[in-house]
Amino acid sequence: MRDGLTPTLAIATTPVGAHPVRDAPQTPTPTMTTAPDPHGQPKDEISLLDLLQVIVDNLRLLVLGPLAVGILALGISFLIPPTYTAKTQFLPPQQQQSAAASMLASLGGLGGLAGAAAGLKNPADQFLAYMKSVTLQDALIERFKLQDRYDTKTKVDTRTALTSNVRGVGGKDGLISVEVDDKDPQFAADLANAHVDELRKLLSKLAVTEAQQRRLFFEKQLTQAKDKLTQAEIELKATGVSGSVLKSNPASAVAAVAALQAQATAQEVKVGAMRGYLAETAADFKQAMTELANLRAQLAKQEKDAPAGGAAAGQGDYVTKYREFKYHETLFELFAKQYELARIDEAREGAVVQVLDAAQPPERKAKPKKALIAIIATLATGFALLLFIFIRQALRNAGSNSGTALKLATLQASWRKALGK
Repeated sequence: MRDGLTPTLAIATTPVGAHPVRDAPQTPTPTMTTAPDPHGQPKDEISLLDLLQVIVDNLRLLVLGPLAVGILALGISFLIPPTYTAKTQFLPPQQQQSAAASMLASLGGLGGLAGAAAGLKNPADQFLAYMKSVTLQDALIERFKLQDRYDTKTKVDTRTALTSNVRGVGGKDGLISVEVDDKDPQFAADLANAHVDELRKLLSKLAVTEAQQRRLFFEKQLTQAKDKLTQAEIELKATGVSGSVLKSNPASAVAAVAALQAQATAQEVKVGAMRGYLAETAADFKQAMTELANLRAQLAKQEKDAPAGGAAAGQGDYVTKYREFKYHETLFELFAKQYELARIDEAREGAVVQVLDAAQPPERKAKPKKALIAIIATLATGFALLLFIFIRQALRNAGSNSGTALKLATLQASWRKALGK
């Protein structure tokens, strides 16, 4: 039959003249015998009792081995130099809330969704990026001679070592924490506080807040207007006509047109600056555009009504230079007012960086954590030993089977051949 099952049937015959029942010999009952597996390989089975037996047989190794390694790791941890962590907390500059931001805040939860959709980020992330900048890190490297302290050859390696020892975190409360690790507690505190000092120096060179941006913008415009005013004054004096001559000519009308033209120019510059931080649909921007349109209309009317002649031939050049001078003078005054307003707003924002908790030399070490090292070493060794004894037992069981033993021998031969042995 198939599958190695060969039934054997024994039939006995009764001789003639014999009693069919009494004298019949005892015939065996038909039986079924199962032939062995033609491959001679038993099925692979995993028994929990077998695994438990393997663990019990190696219980001493599984207990004493991890304990020995844990005690050794605990002893080695006492040889590791302690590391101290100093921490400082500070409050970054607070941005003045614009009209658009106020409208979003009034919407509550819906405003939060709108702000996220608009791409508004956490201001703390910006200052954390400043502290990781090359400019700030190089200043710290030069200040504390970190290249010698960290024993690095290049500044790139020094920055990497500094970054690994410094952690900056921005909290939901708006505070920024800076933690510094070092073997010297006093040095760790000094380096943490130095991050805040260097951040202040860096922010003084940058325009971060809206008021600082306006102050920087109008400062540049004021410088340019001052240079042009000086040049116009020099050209006016070069005409050789005194100011008393203007009493008999239309200088007053010229001055009015120049002043109006300067106001229109200043308003145009102001609108250009507002485009950088306000949308065109904002109320302040619309008001500024309305004022600019009114100034342009008045300027067109004044230029139309201004006298084109009437001045003596010798005064024509003086009138032109005088008009140019009054234009730059009025423009300089307008930019000066805007610059002073921006400075006042910048001063009203308070200190750039306000320190909440200055770093102090830590009294307790942060690393190494001896107990944690010993526990991790013990658990890791126990897991490794358990895996080892299971693999070893599996190899022993495989070696007792002829087919598997042949495969293992072939694998060992191939391994030796690959190693050139």
